[in-house]
Parts: sequence; structure tokens; C-alpha cells
Amino acid sequence: MKRSEEVRRILGLTTEELVTEARGQLKLFPTLDEVYEFLADEMVREFRKAAEGNRIVSFIMPVGPTQPYRIMAEKINYWSLSLKNVRFFFMDEYVDDEKDELIPESHPLSFRGQIGPLLFHRIRPELMMPEDQIIFPTPENLAFLPKRIEDAGGIEVCYGGIGIHGHVAFNEPGPGVKDSNPRILEINEFTRTIDSTRHRGVGGNLENFPRRAITLGMKQCLGARRMLLMTRNESDEFYWANTILRIAAVGQPGDDYPVTHARNHKNLLIVSDLATARAPKFNI
Repeated sequence: MKRSEEVRRILGLTTEELVTEARGQLKLFPTLDEVYEFLADEMVREFRKAAEGNRIVSFIMPVGPTQPYRIMAEKINYWSLSLKNVRFFFMDEYVDDEKDELIPESHPLSFRGQIGPLLFHRIRPELMMPEDQIIFPTPENLAFLPKRIEDAGGIEVCYGGIGIHGHVAFNEPGPGVKDSNPRILEINEFTRTIDSTRHRGVGGNLENFPRRAITLGMKQCLGARRMLLMTRNESDEFYWANTILRIAAVGQPGDDYPVTHARNHKNLLIVSDLATARAPKFNI
């Protein structure tokens, strides 16, 4: 079946049929607030398990969605939960259009610049992990990241969002994406367009929105012992995630939508809200 025909079939499913066909890989909540609470609870539960163990446990982390981080910080502080046994490998970062350098942390789109106010500055300092356990991909460490992850015992959980074209981290559609490793790449125009409109402070400034990014590979994401992914519409006026949620949950695996490769993962859960799971008004 051609992908276009498959998408029409998927969009014809009721929400109940969608959940049934996803075979336990899709969990829906009535509201987005409940989605964010669930994500925060899941992260804190894993961090508690790490704190009770005797080794450092590694996680692949996104910077977005941002909403669970405030909730997560509150829970960490409330329970005085130490993160000393936690290591974060962040998924990605934007790169200068012309030079193989990360955009500065002062840039309003920098993930490195955002994560402090979103999360780390909210956590009591005595509970924080050492700085060397917070790792972003950089041009300097790019070649060594796969081995560093392997030497760290692998990834316990890969958390992440799903983009409009099925990207996880910045793993855009392309031949062999399932086996991709950390790299610098050109961001495709689907992603740039949706991101320049989702970031309301940017106002659709496609001309100056970053064209390149650095990312962990799909191989590292799929290699995690567990994957917890999410996507959602962010307002009642801006619908973009209904179709990709359905493709991610029940679409056939293929390089044209990288997230579909996660459907073969032995421990995948995709979460969203009922409004995003609803079929679009028009099945074109």
C-alpha cells in the first residue's frame, strides 16, 4: 500500500480503533495537562530507580516539549530526589548555517540556553548531577558519542517529541535513517516551516531560522531499552500533529517517517491527548 493510501486509511479510524490497532504502544489522556503530568511522573520514577541503585543511569532527553520540566523539578525538590546517579544525553542543538559551530547559548532558540531556566535552575543545587553528566552533542564530541553511550552502559530511556515529518531528535526522513549515527545535517523545510510558526516569538521568520542542526542518531534512540515519545497540537487554533500521531502509532515502518521505525521497538510508548488523536475534519 502506498503511504498516501495508508494515511487515508489511518485517518479513517476512530480513536478507539486507533488505540486498538496500536496494540499497547499508544496511551491517550483527556487533556494535555494530564499528558505533561504523566511524562513528569515517568521521568521522576526512573530517576528514583537510579538514585536507589549503585551506578549512573543514562537517558536521552529532549528540550521540548518543555511543559513537563517545571512539574518534574517540583517533584524532584519535593521528594529531595538526588540526580547524582543520572546522566543526560540531550538529543540535539542548532548549528550555525555556515560554520560547524553550535549557535550561542544566548540565542533565543538554543536548547542549551533554554534548559537552565526550564529545569536545572529550578532544582535545588544539592540535588543536581555533576556538570559532566549533562552532555549535548557538539562538533567536538560527535565522533565519540556512540562509544561514550556504549561505555556508559547504554540508554535506559529515550524521551522525545515527534515532528511533523516523523523526525525524532533531528533525524529527518532519508535513506538508512534507522541506522544513522550522530551528525550535523540540513533541517528539512517541513520542519523549519512548522518550527518557525510554532515558536510564536519567531513570527514565521523562515529567512533566519536555523538551517542546520546537530543530533544523536536514530540508532542511539532506537537502542534505548525503553522509548517514551509524545506529540500534540499546542492550541485549539493550530492543528498539525493529528496525522503524524496516527502514522507514528500504526503506520508501517519506513524511512519516509523515521518515527515509524520505533514501532519495532520492544518497549515503546507514545502518549498524547484525545484532541490530537482525533482524526482531522477532512480526509483529503
